[in-house]
Amino acid sequence: MNQPDPDSRTPAAASAPARPASTTRDLTQGPIASTLLKFALPILAGNVLQSLNGSVNAVWIGRFLGEDALTAAANANSILFFLIGSVFGIGMAATILIAQATGARNLEQARRVIGTSATFFIIVSLAIAVLGLPFARHILAAMGTPASALPLAEDYLRIIFLAVPFLYLFSWVSAILRGAGDTRTPFSFLLLAVALDIVFNPLLIFGIGPFPKLGIAGSALSTLIANAVSLTALLWWLRRKDHHLWIEWKERALFKPDPAILRALIVKGVPMGLQMVVISLAMIAMIGMVNSHGIDVTAAYGAAGQLWTYVQMPAMAIGAACSSMAAQNVGAGNWSRVDATARVGTLFNFLLTGILIAPIILFDHATLSLFLPPGSPSIEIARHLNHIAIWAFMFFGVTMVLAGVVRSTGAVMPPLLILSFALWGIRVPFAKWLQPTLGIDAIWWSFPASSVCSMLMSMAYYRWGRWRQAKMLQQPAAVAVPAEVPSEAPTLVADQPPLDRG
Repeated sequence: MNQPDPDSRTPAAASAPARPASTTRDLTQGPIASTLLKFALPILAGNVLQSLNGSVNAVWIGRFLGEDALTAAANANSILFFLIGSVFGIGMAATILIAQATGARNLEQARRVIGTSATFFIIVSLAIAVLGLPFARHILAAMGTPASALPLAEDYLRIIFLAVPFLYLFSWVSAILRGAGDTRTPFSFLLLAVALDIVFNPLLIFGIGPFPKLGIAGSALSTLIANAVSLTALLWWLRRKDHHLWIEWKERALFKPDPAILRALIVKGVPMGLQMVVISLAMIAMIGMVNSHGIDVTAAYGAAGQLWTYVQMPAMAIGAACSSMAAQNVGAGNWSRVDATARVGTLFNFLLTGILIAPIILFDHATLSLFLPPGSPSIEIARHLNHIAIWAFMFFGVTMVLAGVVRSTGAVMPPLLILSFALWGIRVPFAKWLQPTLGIDAIWWSFPASSVCSMLMSMAYYRWGRWRQAKMLQQPAAVAVPAEVPSEAPTLVADQPPLDRG
């Protein structure tokens, strides 16, 4: 491809102003295992923090404001999750572009990506806030929100729409820092956001001290305040540290969108975001089948799902970390290290996911009893289905790791197609069509069946696919790539797993 040597700096990079050292990590050097683990742990901790924050907020609303308030929050939050998921892939595309530029030592290219993506996220988030405010009630009504909960849901959602710019921009800054090799800083400020949200929730819900009593709207306002303060603090920190990715006012021309970068963000980001849609739709299909077997089975499935949320977190964190690490090494032209990242990430997935699964199985009665009343028949049903299905997440984790590595080059469609086929070509049909033969166990066995198949398909594509020839940008000179890309990378030495919840 006649690209510059990965160790050389492009003229643009060489002309970039020098900045002090920061918390970013060079993922193209050092021991792979320890570097990957240190990089992934803050991502994992951040996922756990956000889940716990959601649980705490749900307790305040459900226990003290009642069922209508909890229903209102659930309906409004489903819209929020959709809004966040709709730009999830764009953030991942920005992470990969910045990681490739970082690996290529092309600081100027990284700043162009930051400027273009910043403009994109600002415009989109403000548009959503402006358009969402007047249509909040109509959106909730179209979703079938119960009439008794509709006014509460509208109060909550209108404030959430105002919070969207802060939520989007905080996620965007976190994404660019991950691409540059820094997961500790986003975690630190996420910890600040969660702490503020937990503190302000009861103050604003109940009107404690000088704060007004706002009810459910107070919970939404708490989210807005927490993210606004954390985003402001994060931006201030970057400016005060004179971070090498910080764009000065005199460099504001970088905020003018670069057409090639904007196209890459959308063309590459949308398929990555669609994976969340595919998983969500499969979850809906599965819960529909579970519901047909009665309340005890549905409650058992719901209790097991609470545990599955945490079981799949290591694979999600490792997959995200592998994507950033592999992208930096793609930019540096270090393909042997890309392959090693996939192997180590796969082994970490088995280790960390297995560490979570083992106590859940050994102490399954106690863990499931956290979510079900004493003596409930659902406990034994949940134990049975968990023994069959929970192992699937070890294999699903391999898919997540390999998808993260493959996407690091810009090959985003094959992981989407593999996941879509595994869920809609295997899991849903398996669960539906084999129930006459296997009974309800067909639903539980569909999880390991589809996860093993997606793992094998991911391994096959990793081994023989043409993902190494993919590009994020149509401007080949933007990020350094090795002159000779191997047509075939070394085979993964271990079995490799994927991740999902569908």
